Amino acid sequence: MKERINNTFFYHIYPLGMCGAPAHNDFCCPAGNGLRRLTQELDRIAALGVNAIYIGPLFESTAHGYDTVDYYHVDRRLGNNADLTAFVQACHARGLNVVLDAVFNHTGRDFFAFKDIQANGEASKYCGWYKNVRFDQRSPKGDNFTYEGWAGCTSLVKLNLENPGVREHLLKAVQSWIQEFDIDGLRLDAADVLLPSFMDELSSFCAAQKKDFWLLGEVVHGDYNNWARPGRLDSVTNYEAYKGLWSSFNDGNFFEIAYSLNRQYGNGGIYRYAPLYSFADNHDVDRIASVLTETAWLYPLYGMLFTVPGIPSIYYGSEYGIRGKRTPSSDGQLRPTLPPFAENIPDYAIPQTDSNKLADTIRRLAKIRAENKALSCGDYRQLAVASRQFAFMRSADGENVIIAVNSELQPAEISIQGIPYGNWQDILNGGNYSSEDMKKLPLPPSWLRILKKQ
Repeated sequence: MKERINNTFFYHIYPLGMCGAPAHNDFCCPAGNGLRRLTQELDRIAALGVNAIYIGPLFESTAHGYDTVDYYHVDRRLGNNADLTAFVQACHARGLNVVLDAVFNHTGRDFFAFKDIQANGEASKYCGWYKNVRFDQRSPKGDNFTYEGWAGCTSLVKLNLENPGVREHLLKAVQSWIQEFDIDGLRLDAADVLLPSFMDELSSFCAAQKKDFWLLGEVVHGDYNNWARPGRLDSVTNYEAYKGLWSSFNDGNFFEIAYSLNRQYGNGGIYRYAPLYSFADNHDVDRIASVLTETAWLYPLYGMLFTVPGIPSIYYGSEYGIRGKRTPSSDGQLRPTLPPFAENIPDYAIPQTDSNKLADTIRRLAKIRAENKALSCGDYRQLAVASRQFAFMRSADGENVIIAVNSELQPAEISIQGIPYGNWQDILNGGNYSSEDMKKLPLPPSWLRILKKQ
């Protein structure tokens, strides 16, 4: 997978939400049919131009999936291990790689090691499995000991990744996922707080298990080079570009995203050789259709997602303009149950006529990206930037492509100079422009041009 990662386009699934699983696991119900249902969606997903699935969390948990109870068995609300094996096989048959969510920073309180501490107190052999377990006071949950929770959340108990027993348990789980399910990579939850030495050991371990196994880290802040580096992780989530994408449209300030892209990928850019994971929304942030103040901007925003440097990802349902916002007490709107789209598009999506066009637009953009090396792995050069217009060029192996974006709700122009002389074809909309024409290039309202040097 590493060899072709620049050409990858991910579809991100939060399965407990998409499949409508019960909010809480009763640990006794028969296996559900969620994974089997998702398998039926693969043809539709692949038709978008997707060639990789990021899915999870999948393993037995108490509630939302990130409170793991058992790393070795699929959450019964979604199915069983045989269902996951069949799902991965179905993905591979369609040319889709599969990356699973891996939650190694913490477990839920129903995890066997934590329950052993509850039962046996200081005599438990698992006291060292968690961070800062102390028996001189009670926890907010009423336990006769205290412990460290992830980000202060006491339902997510922070693992001690320096403990050899913890590492062995987690690595054996990963080995079983590779051997039993034949997965192609992992997305590490909360990678920004994982122990670096553990990530290094995990990287070496996975490489020995499967050639080109790929590791993505969830990182919100910091220097991404601390994680995306040889011997550690292959990529991280590009939250800096995520924020710049939507706020540049809402604020009428393309200077924001231009600054980030130049800092990251321009001449001397600090992440030029790191294929960062790009997204417009995910299971932790508001749906992009609810973030943008103009629905029309969804189209040029996705146009940028597929043309800026990085590995693009679509969050399930967002190709149809699904809306949803986080509330103070729930992420439910971000992770909704969705019916099979062949039958019905939910009424909380953008209007259906626009919704259908959005999926078609994403399909077109994915095809253009896949067919032009400059867009998947080319370098980056800023050409022009104004409040609501922006142009940049991607180049690879003698191929040059210019992207010019307009967020005005009416036609506009942009002046592009200092580019290779000759004819440029708009491979998105049709039409040809000379390098002289580009000095006063017309741009359609809330749209973009993708111009390839002929």
